[in-house]
Amino acid sequence: MNPRTALTATALAALTMGLVLTIRYDGYVADPGGLFWWYAACWALFAGALLALRRVPSSHVVPLLVAGAIAVTVTGLVAPPRTSTDAYRYAWDGRVQSAGISPYDHAPQDPELVRLRDSWLFPTGPACAAPDRARVPHTGPVPHCTRLNRPAVHTIYPPVAEAYFLAVDRLSPEGTRHKPLQIGSGLISLGVTGAVLLILRRRGTDARRAAYWAWCPAVPIEAVNNAHVDALGALLTVTGLGLLAVRPDRRWAGGLVLGSAIATKLMPAVVLPGALSGVRRIRDAGAVLLPAAAFTVLAYLPYVLLSGGSVFGYLGGYVEEEGYDDPAAGPRYALLRLVLPDSWALPVVIAVMAGVSLYVMRRGDPQRPWSGALLVTGWAFALLTPGYSWYALLLVALVALDGRWEWLGVALAGPAVYVIDHREPTAAIAYGVAALLVLAGAAVRWRRGTGPRQPEDVSLQAPGPAAPSARTADRPA
Repeated sequence: MNPRTALTATALAALTMGLVLTIRYDGYVADPGGLFWWYAACWALFAGALLALRRVPSSHVVPLLVAGAIAVTVTGLVAPPRTSTDAYRYAWDGRVQSAGISPYDHAPQDPELVRLRDSWLFPTGPACAAPDRARVPHTGPVPHCTRLNRPAVHTIYPPVAEAYFLAVDRLSPEGTRHKPLQIGSGLISLGVTGAVLLILRRRGTDARRAAYWAWCPAVPIEAVNNAHVDALGALLTVTGLGLLAVRPDRRWAGGLVLGSAIATKLMPAVVLPGALSGVRRIRDAGAVLLPAAAFTVLAYLPYVLLSGGSVFGYLGGYVEEEGYDDPAAGPRYALLRLVLPDSWALPVVIAVMAGVSLYVMRRGDPQRPWSGALLVTGWAFALLTPGYSWYALLLVALVALDGRWEWLGVALAGPAVYVIDHREPTAAIAYGVAALLVLAGAAVRWRRGTGPRQPEDVSLQAPGPAAPSARTADRPA
């Protein structure tokens, strides 16, 4: 084996072992600080593997990258969900739909659904003493509880996500519990790797860039172990943006797929300014936006007919609970609140994001819509400072397409806030360091002459006499 390939394989083996130990470490409640240090160690190993990949011969890159992606993904299966209970809600929504009931009609604790409960999702007795159990109404002295979070409210998930939950429930053998959701998310994560590789190959871009997603610790932890449906949103987003770049004559197809991404988790709507990069005619913008809107509306329509206004579930309550409309309620807008009054935070975020979106739509490269999408998504995270680490899966996928690795710091800031502390000082430090890394990376690229319109990632270029220019390297094959 080539020594450089062997070195990278060794680094991948170390990363895989680190991920296994991290995911098996059940420290979210008992030792959050220690758990985050495990996370940090995995990210350090990830960085080492990326550096080693720089010198791997081109002919070895894709096989090594795919083998590493499989190994890293499988580590998410070594334990039940460790730091999130969302997968249990997914399983419940799938079961409710399999019984012929709209998931938007009832909260999980409603008595109408008692017949669907089992001891896995709704334990009783001593099992209710676990810290991640929520009590549910019952009669008699024996306590009743559930693994589901927020059992008193309707589901928040959009219709494509609900269709996925139903499909997993229908395909799951009896008694397999959380494992089918983890396996499904693992396959989706590998699908993202495949989609990124196909797009990079079509554009003649170095395949090493796909490692930003394929080997990223956030993928096995959040997409696989915690089985977050955000991975499906990331896959559909990558596919939609890829269609816009590869087939600009069929913008409607990319718009439809982006609509399906939005109907999976809503968050992918943030990439729409990037999807409109460089669009000069209203007709071209409509070719993207109208199919996206039509798909989203039509996906909701059957559920609206069944459940009426309850299809929006706990969305309004969630926004209020998370403090997006009240900055003083949590770690939101932590960076802005360092220098601005709390009441200014939301208007400033709206103004800044409007400016970034307009810049991307006017100056962005239509052949690389993910570049503008990354800029808008990244600054949305930096300004909103969300406390949920799985939100950044979308950002990681965009980094893999675009190559600006410095945005990965934002994906590490999320776990710091989520695992260590949801309070404002932690969010300010974590996202502040991430923002400084982004600014430093941008400054280095400007000095090298690879600014935002040509963000070629020279750090992952294979060694050779002369690397191709940004324009040449991204030219369609």
